[in-house]
Amino acid sequence: MLELRPNCECCDRDLPASSTEARICSFECTFCADCVERVLENVCPNCGGELVRRPVRPAAALERFPASSQRVHHPEPCGT
Repeated sequence: MLELRPNCECCDRDLPASSTEARICSFECTFCADCVERVLENVCPNCGGELVRRPVRPAAALERFPASSQRVHHPEPCGT
């Protein structure tokens, strides 16, 4: 099950579980669409993997399986 991390690792923008702006790699590194397109060029700076749109977990499932609240912020490889 995906963690659904709450923020962009580059700019620290909030990315709630319902956000369609969240992008992830296969290791669940999480970034906002703006950073992915403008800074990262669709490549994860941590693993070199592809960044794709994160699926949205239905609200009913979020009650039972909540999103992560642990923030990860590594601005260094992002150029911010």
